[in-house]
Amino acid sequence: MATIAVAGKGGTGKTTICALAVRYLVNKGETPVLCVDADPNSNLGQTLGLEVGITVGSAREQGFSGNRELPSGMTKDDFVQYKVQEALAESEGFDLLTMGRPEGAGCYCFANNIIRRYMDELADDYRHVVMDNEAGLEHLSRRTTRKTDVLLVVSDAGIRGVGAARNVIDLAAEMELDVGEVLFVLNRAGEEARAALMPEIEKLELPLAAVLPDDPGLFELEVAGRSLLELDDDAPSVDAATPLFDKIFAT
Repeated sequence: MATIAVAGKGGTGKTTICALAVRYLVNKGETPVLCVDADPNSNLGQTLGLEVGITVGSAREQGFSGNRELPSGMTKDDFVQYKVQEALAESEGFDLLTMGRPEGAGCYCFANNIIRRYMDELADDYRHVVMDNEAGLEHLSRRTTRKTDVLLVVSDAGIRGVGAARNVIDLAAEMELDVGEVLFVLNRAGEEARAALMPEIEKLELPLAAVLPDDPGLFELEVAGRSLLELDDDAPSVDAATPLFDKIFAT
């Protein structure tokens, strides 16, 4: 079993890379896969062609806001576990949990502990876990999943993106996250952009694990709101990402 987390600033294509990882695993028969959308923007479901009903954040609100009455015979623990299960969107070869964001104020330590424990139990039922994170790595810091085997830090082909990647790397080190390996991925970049950015990339002191080019087919699917699982096997983004995933999921 491998758990990978993908992080970077908004707009770098980290959700796309998560979708490519899921596509790779499904096509290889490395299923079932648990996908976790831990980005408050919550775009992974659309990218995978799944409709999200409720989020884990809203489940937490429903169980812990105010003086809410719970169903007869249910503890708060039982209720949140039930709502988290309800939030699990199922598909062929993979399921998706969307974390969302809390809608109200207050301390949710007890609820977060329940969610953390339940997700650890849930992950046991899956062969791999793929998590789409926000740049702040909030959910990794709360350890809502077990040890992360690989953290993919993503940047687009710009100085600002590489700078934001540096911030993610520093934050992960500061939080002392339980991560096995950290790799850098340059997204939507050609050879010219790669060469121009190499001096800045080298400062990251991370392996440049993959360079993904602009992909017109991927762009067309995104514009049409269709699942990236529909990408052709010979799509440029698939060709470029496959060696990376071969390495990550080889064991």
